[in-house]
Amino acid sequence: MTVLRQGYIIGALTGALWMVVLSTTAAVAMSFATGDPFRPSIILGLVIGAVWGAFLVSGIGGRAGRWGAAIIIFCVNVLGLGPMVMESSLSSGIVGAAVLSLSFLLSMDRILESCAARDLTRHEWEDVVIRFLTGFGYIFFTAAVFIPFYVMVMTSFKNQSELIQNPLDFSLDISKGWELFRSYSELFGDFNFGQYLITSFYISVLTVIITLAFSIPGAYAVARLRFKGQAAFSRSILLIYMVPMIVLALPIYIAFSMTGLRNSILGIVMIYPVTTIPVALYMLQGYFRGLPGEVEEAGLMDGLGRLAVIWKITLPLSLPALASVSLYVFMIAWNEFLLAFMLLDDPSKFTLTRGIASLNSSEIPRQHLMAGAVIATVPIMVIFLGLERFMTKGLTAGSVKG
Repeated sequence: MTVLRQGYIIGALTGALWMVVLSTTAAVAMSFATGDPFRPSIILGLVIGAVWGAFLVSGIGGRAGRWGAAIIIFCVNVLGLGPMVMESSLSSGIVGAAVLSLSFLLSMDRILESCAARDLTRHEWEDVVIRFLTGFGYIFFTAAVFIPFYVMVMTSFKNQSELIQNPLDFSLDISKGWELFRSYSELFGDFNFGQYLITSFYISVLTVIITLAFSIPGAYAVARLRFKGQAAFSRSILLIYMVPMIVLALPIYIAFSMTGLRNSILGIVMIYPVTTIPVALYMLQGYFRGLPGEVEEAGLMDGLGRLAVIWKITLPLSLPALASVSLYVFMIAWNEFLLAFMLLDDPSKFTLTRGIASLNSSEIPRQHLMAGAVIATVPIMVIFLGLERFMTKGLTAGSVKG
């Protein structure tokens, strides 16, 4: 059954919308990368994209015709008459035009793969729509994640005069050499950031150890043992985690002040696991339920005690889940700010997030704040990317029993 009589309509409409998306993306990317002003032209993008989309659907000239059209769009952009207007130097304009033309040609080839100059079936035009939305989703979410991080990193490489002269220039001047890292060397030399890193790592590791020490037997008991109130306890584990920490901030502050635990590493190590044990219990109990009970029963029949079964059988089988829980708990402890900000006043005991907050002052240049944010973000990002496969395996394991 055909619902659209001409593939040209889909080709033109998709090309118009996709050109607007790409020209906007390319303009933003080139502005950030070069510091030169680029801006998209919506009207020209719609017109040129529609013409190009219909041309690609027609198949006129084959692949040579497509590359010819790409060259035409490239020349139009360089002249400032295309979908991306370049108020910049000629070299930046040529690079921007090449990026836009090449990306549009290659991506439209993929999007319009099932589109031809004829009547389209429902499956064919839905395939075009899905490919378009997929590409748009990739661009949108990549920009949402990458742009803030890029701005943060580039700002950390600036000096005070550059930020005052042009706060929106996020290009990188590699001719400065090691001078680019001046903000980082000043953070470690003048602001004691090395100690902040050590303190945060120490606290995060202790939080992981304490969390696992409590959550492993607790999750095993909920998953394997039978006791009164087991179902209610299992369902209520996350209720503690759902209570906003800001609600508990004042009671915690008062209690820690009265007991002398405020402004101490011991107090932080005691309170952090309270926020992580519930979610660790919830994650581990689901995994333990998915493990075959026959293996543990065999161990019990061989004379092993319950603790020995957990240590020798359950934990080795649960390494993916333990790795994912450890990583998740470490990330929570590493990034925690509210409790550290509330309980720590001595700079010698600051965690990394508390130390970064101390940089948020009119007396401290903004590049130092951004450098501190990079120092806090990059280690946990590297750890996450390195162990991501374990986290994914641990989160999905136990979701299907058997």
